[in-house]
Amino acid sequence: MEPTAPASADWQVHKFGGTSLADPDRIRHVTSLLDAREPPLAVVVSAMSGVTDRLLGLAERAPSSENDLDEHLQALRDDQRAVVTNLLDGEAAASVLRTLDEDVDDLADVLRATRLMGTAPNTTRELVAGYGELWSARVLGGVLRARGLSVAVCDAREVLVVTHEDLGPVVDWEATRERFAKWRADHADADVIVATGFIAATPDGVPTTLGRNGSDHSAAIFASLLGAESLTIWTDTDGVMSADPQYVPDARRLDSISYEEAMEMAYFGASVIHPRTLAPAVEHEIPITIRNTFAPERPGTRIHLDGDGVSVVKGFSTIDDVALLNLEGSGMIGVPGIARRLFDALENEGVSVILISQGSSEHSICFAVPQSQAAVAREAAEQAFYAELDRGQIRQVDVTPNCSILAVVGDQMAGTPGVAATFFGALGDASVNVRAIAQGSSERNISAVVDGDDARRALRAAHAGFYLSNRTLSIGVVGAGNVGAALLDQIHDQAERLREEQDIDLRVRGIATSTKMLRAEKSLDLATWRDDLANGAATDLDAFVDHVQTEYHPHTVIVDCTASEVVAQRYQEWLDRGVHVVTPNKKANTGSWDDYRALRAASQGPGPRYLYETTVGAGLPILQTLNSLIETGDQVHRIEGILSGTLSYLFNAFHGDRPFSAILRQAKEEGFTEPDPRDDLSGMDVARKVVILAREMGMPLGLDEVAVDGLVPEPLRDGSVETFLENLPEHDAAMTKILRDAQAEDKVLRFVGSVTRDGEASVRLRRYPLDHAFARISHTDNIVRFQTDRYDKNPLIVQGPGAGPQVTAAGVFTDLLRLMS
Repeated sequence: MEPTAPASADWQVHKFGGTSLADPDRIRHVTSLLDAREPPLAVVVSAMSGVTDRLLGLAERAPSSENDLDEHLQALRDDQRAVVTNLLDGEAAASVLRTLDEDVDDLADVLRATRLMGTAPNTTRELVAGYGELWSARVLGGVLRARGLSVAVCDAREVLVVTHEDLGPVVDWEATRERFAKWRADHADADVIVATGFIAATPDGVPTTLGRNGSDHSAAIFASLLGAESLTIWTDTDGVMSADPQYVPDARRLDSISYEEAMEMAYFGASVIHPRTLAPAVEHEIPITIRNTFAPERPGTRIHLDGDGVSVVKGFSTIDDVALLNLEGSGMIGVPGIARRLFDALENEGVSVILISQGSSEHSICFAVPQSQAAVAREAAEQAFYAELDRGQIRQVDVTPNCSILAVVGDQMAGTPGVAATFFGALGDASVNVRAIAQGSSERNISAVVDGDDARRALRAAHAGFYLSNRTLSIGVVGAGNVGAALLDQIHDQAERLREEQDIDLRVRGIATSTKMLRAEKSLDLATWRDDLANGAATDLDAFVDHVQTEYHPHTVIVDCTASEVVAQRYQEWLDRGVHVVTPNKKANTGSWDDYRALRAASQGPGPRYLYETTVGAGLPILQTLNSLIETGDQVHRIEGILSGTLSYLFNAFHGDRPFSAILRQAKEEGFTEPDPRDDLSGMDVARKVVILAREMGMPLGLDEVAVDGLVPEPLRDGSVETFLENLPEHDAAMTKILRDAQAEDKVLRFVGSVTRDGEASVRLRRYPLDHAFARISHTDNIVRFQTDRYDKNPLIVQGPGAGPQVTAAGVFTDLLRLMS
């Protein structure tokens, strides 16, 4: 048991890793961080980045290398000298350089002896490996002295006494405290200590190291020796993350976690300090903060007695390269000592058991071991139960290779209903098969064994299940023309408000045109998407959808803002793979009746949705109104309406004072028509809308069954747009006569589509009296009239703007929000 810590003098301990000390500029940065803190300070340092590997490389090559050792050693010395001379000058630099040269001479002697022996024993490796920390400590100590601080450099081999046991290095606290007290007495005037991390000495004084996370462990030991009020570990990350950001882009920094949570997460490979490192700090309840050297303004993660108490689940980690073994048989039921025999056999062979799961029937025991030990573990189990296997009381020992263990960790999981349901539900939704489960009675950890190929998907899915709202939507927009661009701008303007007020997180993760596509892991910058898209990759629609749909987003939607039949033909495929589809594109709904029914069927029930409100009436709720009538039992007899904003505009402006061709040319210049106005005048766009309305009524109407009387003169149906516009005035007289005939009857002209329950469908120019609803529209209004059982004498009317990219985009946006409801 570690003795009680001495009374604190308000010491703060700071540990800096190799990346924080990688070069002179970074060392200056470290000193600036320390300048901002009041002494007394203890600073524990690692070797500069890469130095320990170079030293170990020398030790590895020494037994067999003949010529290049001196060259590599001198190169290492030259690099260290360059650092010293960059940071120090005068006697300060000379002193450090003299000591460096002595160290290099000693290293050369050690390497020569190693070459003569023909082997590099572990004691030699640990001696050689420790020089990097000594060099870092001396340089940093010199820089701090140059800033006027009273600094003492501590070679931890003079203080820390450890022995190596099966569970790792064990501190001899009595000897260590005695030596440290003597060292402090010899350096009583120093109020800044710069100590070497990673290295220590055995009770016999032989140099050794603390192994994995050794410098962190050193920092915790010095914090305990000083009775420090805090320990800060400076590294190259913002703190402890909820999952590995390399695998989970939505991983979040944790503000605070408990010692126990940190230990659980570290065991499963998370980027947290090792449990052994925590032990001295836990013993004396010293808070540990993990902070980013390169972003010191960020608060980091605090590890102490309790976490933040807010998040039920704190983090997710995995252990990869695991094998799952299963011992099963009726002869095991009710027989005492089965587990003991099994695990004794495994211990005798040095097999590390990572996870154990046993059902209450005692019919089987499954356990996980490192993949590299699977064969040894299987042989040990078969030897231990040779007789039972021979008699058939136990079946063969099954081995499932290439597995991973996924763990979910959190103190608040204990006693919180639904955690396991959320965890396994998320895995199920991601089609991840769970092979084994383990949970301790503390309920702080639930572990699941999954196939290694599923590990990343499982990790992302589980993280999303707890950290991402069910109202998070991964969006891919296909088509960035007028409507697509307006939609992207509208999402940009409203995204923050929707997140804050309605917990709706809209993430546009991809934009594609016919030639270019742009993708982002989290979300595109919608303030710069136009410029970014210009530099995008060549469009690959399969790769695009693969990117937008992930295991870690609860919902994925493709928004098709094109008029492309090729894109529309992909809807069924996307729905089948679980992707929602939202579109104003009419092509899919006016194809074959069977394809239309298949699309509708694919979006029924709890699965993906197919929303296309804007295919008729842009942003007006025409289809929504029709479906509401049908779903509530009303019988629809006739639907008719002005369904083209362009044609609505043309006939609202055509009073006879200007020729029709002039009004059309102006409409084209103002962007109210298609690039080729004949696409509007032909009536085929209205015909498609009539087909959609009929099919929503349950009628298998085809486009060829709609009687269309278009407005494009026969001689002008072919040829270029310019030729069409130049020659259209020749037909103004005919259009003016039609208008005058209507005016003589006190009527107006309206281009109308209609469909009846009997299947009669038409699109043509009609005349209406001045008091008719269709006569009282303005600008680009659409208007639809529903005649039903309920609305017979007084038909139901939906009216409003029915054209323009902003209006259509707003309708698509509404469909996205409907999707999230």
